[in-house]
Amino acid sequence: MSWIRRISRLSRVEKEGIYRGLVPPPLYHRFGIDPLSLCSLKGDKVVRFFSPQGDSTCLVEVKLTGQEEPLYSIQLTDSSDFTQIDWDFLVVNDPDSPRFNTHIDPQGMDTLFGWASRNLPEEERALAAGLFPGQVRKGMGLTREVIGLLEFFCRIFDIKSIRLEALFYHNAITYERHGFSYFSGYAQMKRIHELFQPGGALFRKLDNRSPFRRPDFAETVRGRSWAIHDGILAEIDDDLLDEGWVSPVMYRMVGRPRGMVTFPDPTY
Repeated sequence: MSWIRRISRLSRVEKEGIYRGLVPPPLYHRFGIDPLSLCSLKGDKVVRFFSPQGDSTCLVEVKLTGQEEPLYSIQLTDSSDFTQIDWDFLVVNDPDSPRFNTHIDPQGMDTLFGWASRNLPEEERALAAGLFPGQVRKGMGLTREVIGLLEFFCRIFDIKSIRLEALFYHNAITYERHGFSYFSGYAQMKRIHELFQPGGALFRKLDNRSPFRRPDFAETVRGRSWAIHDGILAEIDDDLLDEGWVSPVMYRMVGRPRGMVTFPDPTY
């Protein structure tokens, strides 16, 4: 039986004992969370674990009282390969940073990270504030630490690899820098880098037509990611990119990271 499903059959106390290890220690210190009771200084329980009996998915969430969104959320799911685990998503929001409603459109509907619809005024504000596509607040620089916690979790249960889907271009570049290789999407990522070089088809599309297409965006991960989010891939004639952005599927071997680089020495 796969591991998340096995853990789900344990008692609440046992499950919490295992999954609390997926919460980065700096969060306990910065936000005054007791690592044993999982409560804030006010006594509110702010760390929650969603792992229903018999389910193959686990969600770990840290949400402060009065905040609309969690400051930390990570979800894991069993893979059909029992030696692999799927890392579904990671959300980190710095509650002390400005908030932007990029997650809902002007009618109040969920944008699904901007793929179903977009809130352009809020995205422009987020861009100006230095955020990446899909963010409602700045992050807290915890990616490396979270990967370390995931590796420790995997070693305990003899899980050999971590699999994920990189929703945005900047996600893929970040994960490849942290030792993730590509199941799929490597050729697409290499081609995108090539076409953002001076004279390339994507470089020429950065024509200031919108705030998301400034010419200097070709030089940075954040700029490229916003341009791709703005639909730039669909506007060029290229066999590898004819479907537009397709989220790469990536993996990291536990204890044996080996990144496949598509943007050498990137500037963020």
